[in-house]
Amino acid sequence: MHLSLCTISFRHHLTSMEEIASWAQQQQFDGIELWGIHAINLTDQPQLNAQWLKTYGLSVSMISDYLPLQGSLQQAYQKVDNLCLLAQRWGSRKLRTFAGQKSSQAIGDEERHRWTERLHLLAERTHQHGIQLLIETHPQTLADNTDATLRLLKEVDHQALAINFDVLHLWETGENPQESFIKLLPYVQHMHLKNILSSQQLPVFAPTNVYSPAGERHGMVGLFEGAMDYRSFLQTLSGSFKIEASLEWFGPSVHTVLQHDSQQIQHFFEQQRLAS
Repeated sequence: MHLSLCTISFRHHLTSMEEIASWAQQQQFDGIELWGIHAINLTDQPQLNAQWLKTYGLSVSMISDYLPLQGSLQQAYQKVDNLCLLAQRWGSRKLRTFAGQKSSQAIGDEERHRWTERLHLLAERTHQHGIQLLIETHPQTLADNTDATLRLLKEVDHQALAINFDVLHLWETGENPQESFIKLLPYVQHMHLKNILSSQQLPVFAPTNVYSPAGERHGMVGLFEGAMDYRSFLQTLSGSFKIEASLEWFGPSVHTVLQHDSQQIQHFFEQQRLAS
């Protein structure tokens, strides 16, 4: 597994990109998932780029942002163009977004058609830059479960569209993440890994809470300490194919938790290798 940390984990910290890269190298991460606003705010530091990050043995696995499915198409194109240029600067070929802000069951046919048409246009735009557009599996979007995600991929119908497989968010629907992963595998280009102490605490991951400095963090736990069984899930990944994933941590004690989780993952796959 190619494992990244997310700069979004440091969103409320006074931590520089240089400090993050140095620490990620020390902890033997393979890459960094760069939050879009962080990439934008680093624009005036051109010396920080893919070549610079490579000196740490790291790469930017993905830029994560939020593209509008409503409003001005021209403004959406401008945002896509800017993010794709930033992705190229950082040597990444993946741009993450969400499939709107309504569940697959709540949206009407006409609005759904407009959104899928917009996604096709945005995927074509990223494709022109040599970038893949990744839709994240997430509640309150058109990719809120496995069947909805497959339907969305079929309706958008573009070769540049792929999936960022958020394991926990599919688990919270009541689905078996291993089965979902196998169904979506032809489209999965990245994964988000996180966990929760109990399913009753899943609302802590609501965007309005997660992005607030004063938001609730109770229930957020390390990858192998929560209700979702990651050992069983990671067993699914023990085949010959490679997968890129990010530890998506939103809670406190960022360094401690990320260090522990990355070590646990490395140990898990080493044990799998020795057993094979």
